[in-house]
Amino acid sequence: MNKSRPSNRLLLVYPATHKLGWARYFQLPSLSLKQVAAATPPSWEVVLADEVHGKVPFDEDFTLVGITAMTHQALRAYEIADAFRARGVPVALGGIHPTVLPEEAGAHADTVVIGEAEPVWETLLGDLLAGRLRPAYRAPLPEEGSLRIPWSRREIFSGNRYLTTQTLQASRGCPYNCPFCIVTPYFGNSFRYRDPEDILAELRSFDRKLTVFLDDNLLGDPNRAKPILEGMKGLGLRWGGQSNLRFAEDPELVRLVADSGCIGIFVGIESVTGIHANHPKTGVRGSHAELIKRVRDAGIVLEASIIFGFDDHNEGIFEKTVRFIEDCVPSLPTFHLLTPYPGTALFNRFHEEGRLLHKDWNRYNHCEVVFRPRLMSPERLYRGWLEARKEAYSWSSIFTRVMKNPRRPLINLAYNILRKGPNDRLGRDATPEDSAQVPSFAAW
Repeated sequence: MNKSRPSNRLLLVYPATHKLGWARYFQLPSLSLKQVAAATPPSWEVVLADEVHGKVPFDEDFTLVGITAMTHQALRAYEIADAFRARGVPVALGGIHPTVLPEEAGAHADTVVIGEAEPVWETLLGDLLAGRLRPAYRAPLPEEGSLRIPWSRREIFSGNRYLTTQTLQASRGCPYNCPFCIVTPYFGNSFRYRDPEDILAELRSFDRKLTVFLDDNLLGDPNRAKPILEGMKGLGLRWGGQSNLRFAEDPELVRLVADSGCIGIFVGIESVTGIHANHPKTGVRGSHAELIKRVRDAGIVLEASIIFGFDDHNEGIFEKTVRFIEDCVPSLPTFHLLTPYPGTALFNRFHEEGRLLHKDWNRYNHCEVVFRPRLMSPERLYRGWLEARKEAYSWSSIFTRVMKNPRRPLINLAYNILRKGPNDRLGRDATPEDSAQVPSFAAW
């Protein structure tokens, strides 16, 4: 006998601001929507609309529409929300942008989720059905301790092609409070880890080997990360993630990361002129070259992320950075433009100093200059970013990196070639769409 469809239908929407072309197959599904789906009672039917892969079903009937938004997605999220509300369908907005600007988001929604969704989502749905939906639901600011979240619901992504849907978080929060980052103020000033057995049980439920951890700093607390890595040995996993380079100070931890099945890790170096953070522990012991070599020699593809546009950056920063990449030889270099996201100390300072060029959220995307640099013009910052990207992905630079990374040479070569095409197309009139064609370990 066929089961009847649940009477309540929830549409979860991931807005897209541009078409990715073939690069959409290298993207990862929205972690936040997986978690919202997991926190939704089974009496609800959950439907996904990921605009990277398809269209939003504006004409269907839903009890509630939930939309997540990072800053560069905010305006598109508001368009979608306004369209549903015009039809009388209630809308909940959440994600990092509505979290930091709830009043702005509230003008386009019936309710706003502020902070982590899991603690408040079931209450929100109950209030909606009871006719007492509140304008906002604020999750308590996380404190030190363990992280308890439900396993994500991967089945909602069936029918779309991603690099993998086997993504998860082992931890949240960060003690470093970097001025350009939003994690500490809104997700806690300590590393909160899930119980290792819970993580390992979820990993064992995966039916494919490729897995991606979407933690901001998976290895931030080595003592809590090591039991997870120990349990992963022998599971046959191939995984990628993100971390601070400090993990490489511990040779034992590097070996454990490799033995657990890590094939690639994204590391934020931030700037070759120094550490741009408020916490001394973000510094590293030992040279970047030594630590990067230690990771490479363990057979791990290392992607080094560097940001242009800090206040101590003058026009010489681009040449200095390219030479740094040549000396340290990471498997892959990634260059970003400093972006003062709302809710960060950097945004507040630039606003007070009158250095923000505009608040067109579509352009807050790491690929456009949205503020006035201190030691060069916005045009020079943008042009230098383009020049550094092109030089770092010349054929000579690629082959030099591959030859100096003898472990996993085919993987290293393949990822460098994937980067070369989009970088070659960049020019003075380059668009964010061109930059978005470049797959990244961080965007796995």
